Amino acid sequence: MTVITVQEQHLPGASLEEKFDQALEWGFGGIELRSAGNLEFEARLPELRRARAAGVVMPTACVEMSHFIGAFDDELRKDAVVQLKSQLSVMAEIGGRGVMTPASYGMFSRRLPPFVPPRTEEQDTAVLVEALALLGGHAASEGVELYLEPLNRYEDHMVNRLADGVRLLKLAGQDAVKLAPDTYHMNIEESDPAEALQEAADYIGHVQASDSNRLEPGAGHIDWALFGATLKSIGYQGTVALESRLSGPAAEVLPRVPSLLGRYL
Repeated sequence: MTVITVQEQHLPGASLEEKFDQALEWGFGGIELRSAGNLEFEARLPELRRARAAGVVMPTACVEMSHFIGAFDDELRKDAVVQLKSQLSVMAEIGGRGVMTPASYGMFSRRLPPFVPPRTEEQDTAVLVEALALLGGHAASEGVELYLEPLNRYEDHMVNRLADGVRLLKLAGQDAVKLAPDTYHMNIEESDPAEALQEAADYIGHVQASDSNRLEPGAGHIDWALFGATLKSIGYQGTVALESRLSGPAAEVLPRVPSLLGRYL
């Protein structure tokens, strides 16, 4: 059964326990955590352990870092691997499923000047495959997964389509590395989002949902009936996390999301 979760920053409450109570009241089944760098996520372990003991469902974490595994700077790239290894270990300790990350975010776009990145496509592939292989091995040893999220062409120049991610996963050769499709980015990059999901079906481990305008599902023009039918057709049983901006106050707009997505999932 697919579980619909919501990211923690959208939920009112002074603790994860209070946030989870609110999430349940609004119809969600769990919380997607935000995992900061500088080992800040690891520093939250006492809080996360308490939440797990209280029954808070926290299956996934979405990274919130300043640099990622595709960084041009070698030291930043190495640090991103260190941070993600730590975050994967934290998720293992609290009974989660995994951590998701893009290759990069806001680092370079071929659609904006100077248009030509400082690395070749072959060099981009090499650094990403190296990082994914290292992280996949660590994730497997911890019993969790790493989820690679393709971003749109304006936010990342390396991994934009699900097919781009599948190619990298095949090269990395790590079963613990999966894809994390995001409906907003797919809306920009995929000519046929349903077909893209079907073709990448064997590699999908987590899904994030937001509408065509980056607002909550139902506030744009994505075909959620088709989205749900496609996930059902590929037998997807993972989590669908709300990652979006909101069109209004959380208490007004968030309760609509589980009922909308739940109608089709």
